[in-house]
Amino acid sequence: MVDNYLIPEGTVMKANGDGEAVAIGGAQNRVFLLGLKIAEVVEQESLDVSIYASVDGQAWEAKPVMKFPQHFYAGESPMLLDLTGRPEVKWVRAHWEVARWGRGSEQPRFVASLRVREVSREVLGTRD
Repeated sequence: MVDNYLIPEGTVMKANGDGEAVAIGGAQNRVFLLGLKIAEVVEQESLDVSIYASVDGQAWEAKPVMKFPQHFYAGESPMLLDLTGRPEVKWVRAHWEVARWGRGSEQPRFVASLRVREVSREVLGTRD
């Protein structure tokens, strides 16, 4: 079962960036629960998180396979990533973009994490 972090807990985001590539090729099921957790945020900033796919963990597709809605506040946000129609995808990684506007420092600052967990067949109600 895949259970890993695309963005490790406590990651401080002050600029756009990418998480580490996570192997999902061994997953028995191709549906994953993604849990974005924003622990800290300052006012007047935004966070955009996308998930990119790869066959080999080196070359990444030009377009994301999913995007979270834009976030402005601390909290948790779950989403399902269904790759059942994409058996060639063996790796995923997160990409984030941060922005800040208004008064004070122009540098954004988020503290966040993104967990990826394979959804079991029992939860989905499917058989082997």
